[in-house]
Amino acid sequence: MQSLKTIQQTNDAIIREALVGQLKTEYSKNPEYRVIPELGLWHGASRIDVAVVNGILHGFEIKSDRDTLNRLPDQREVYNSIFDKVTLVVGAKHFVDAFKIVPEWWGIETAHLNEEGSVFFNTIREPRENPKQDDISIARLLWRSEALELLESIGRADGVRSKTRDVIYTRVAESIEIDVLKKYVRNVLQGPRQDWRSDAQLA
Repeated sequence: MQSLKTIQQTNDAIIREALVGQLKTEYSKNPEYRVIPELGLWHGASRIDVAVVNGILHGFEIKSDRDTLNRLPDQREVYNSIFDKVTLVVGAKHFVDAFKIVPEWWGIETAHLNEEGSVFFNTIREPRENPKQDDISIARLLWRSEALELLESIGRADGVRSKTRDVIYTRVAESIEIDVLKKYVRNVLQGPRQDWRSDAQLA
């Protein structure tokens, strides 16, 4: 028989399900939002547990009681380059150590299980605006075809149509102000895409 301690430990799956449900309820009155589980970043080099597109791009990374924080420093660098805001959702086991790893502008929430096995969240620190993002990393959220379509629309596609996607993303970053690029990317992510994992688009 499992001990009560084991039963009450959180895991990624139950936290993600509860988090997605909470976010959908929170944003339900705003038609222009999208909750995207497991959004691929850097073409599959990384993936964030949940992303919300709602005027900004807000990433939520989950570290349950059954996880370790070993990958968080590398994930931190990726998320810092892309998201307007980031919130780390941790089990009680990682609460203290999380503060030592993530920047002060990240939000922190703890996830707990009540006696009925339902997840509830406590906000420890609200997220603030990312002080510095990387335009090429943001451009990488676009598929190659989407990035080319953007360049075509502003007359900057000449010379890169047959190039690698890295060349295309560099051209995008060079050609468009970062705030304009961020808005375009958000519009794409809120659109009709069916496969959100950017590693599925390797061309």
